[in-house]
Amino acid sequence: MANAIVSQSGGPTGVINASLVGVIEEACKCKDITNLYGAIHAVAGIKKEHFIDLKKLSIDTLECVAGSPSSALGSSRDKPDEAYCAQVLEVFKKRDIRYFFYIGGNDSANTCYIINNMAEKCGYDLRAFHVPKTIDNDLRVTDHCPGYGTAAKFVACAVMGDDLDNRALPGVKIDVIMGRHAGFLTGAAALAKTREDDGPHLIYIPERPVTMEKFLADVEGVYKKLGRCVIAVSEGIGDVDHVTWAEKLAANAERDAHGNVQLSGTGALADFLAGQIKGKLGIKRVRADTFGYLQRSFAGLQSETDVKEARECGRKAVQYAMKEDNGSVAMKRTGSGAKYGVEYFRTNLSEVAEKTKSVPDEFINKDGNGMTAAFVEYAAPLCGTLPRTEFLGGYPKV
Repeated sequence: MANAIVSQSGGPTGVINASLVGVIEEACKCKDITNLYGAIHAVAGIKKEHFIDLKKLSIDTLECVAGSPSSALGSSRDKPDEAYCAQVLEVFKKRDIRYFFYIGGNDSANTCYIINNMAEKCGYDLRAFHVPKTIDNDLRVTDHCPGYGTAAKFVACAVMGDDLDNRALPGVKIDVIMGRHAGFLTGAAALAKTREDDGPHLIYIPERPVTMEKFLADVEGVYKKLGRCVIAVSEGIGDVDHVTWAEKLAANAERDAHGNVQLSGTGALADFLAGQIKGKLGIKRVRADTFGYLQRSFAGLQSETDVKEARECGRKAVQYAMKEDNGSVAMKRTGSGAKYGVEYFRTNLSEVAEKTKSVPDEFINKDGNGMTAAFVEYAAPLCGTLPRTEFLGGYPKV
């Protein structure tokens, strides 16, 4: 018998706590686990030994946590190197922690990978398991990532409402959506379309660079046809020189611990694109919003599919840890439409650590300004049921 620890890292999501509860539920069943520690603020909390006893939480508390957005244990943006991980491993040795469950993205998988390798080299029996999460949906191997479906539902609902607003007061509306390198979340705006002339009319993602000339021509074409235009733009959209528009706008931009330019905490890109449309197309009513951090921790808006799968990923991590030395939980799709389902499997940490995937070509339309039916078929079951809406302005006049 030995102790286990679980923590949450990176950007929060709407279902990362469901994964945490899945780990807790399954760990409490395991006779091989004596104590289950929850590390406050991820690896930073492990170094400080800032732990709580997760076995003492009531069922009511766990259910409330599972339905809550953000990271219940707190998070961290620290990117541990070997020296950092060595300190974490020393805490594990001191506390007789033999099971490490880390809920996060590819950097979190890499932390597990480094610590696991260090433990092997020094002969310390540790089982490090990565539980996937990311609203970007860009982890390798797995069909999709817990957290994406709920964030996609938020985007689809928000754009659906924006489109109705734009119908009521026509003009151009720009929504800037999270997605530094992968456009899965921005692509989810396509799920808002239920009528032929619904927005978003244009979708731009990082996988397809676009010149300002092409962007303006696309907007002008839609506006002339419909008298309005709703646009979904990824924060990571770039020019054909592969430099993001956000970086071009901010030569001295703030960078995070991973060296990335801050994209979501500013409305500069939205304001810039709105200014270009006003100035060069002469359209008077142009509005722009940056969805920012609202997308990942919006209370009361979980995808039923997403929360169920996130919780099961947590459970599977513990089950795999009882049999395997290390790994990451992944999902394989077993059906589509009404027959949608997944099966879970373990993959090697090395296959997930610090690797990302992009939106496949078959999900992007030939003009690079929208998503295909294949993408909608892929994303719809992850997002779940969306609201029905109606607009009376298109009915015959009497």
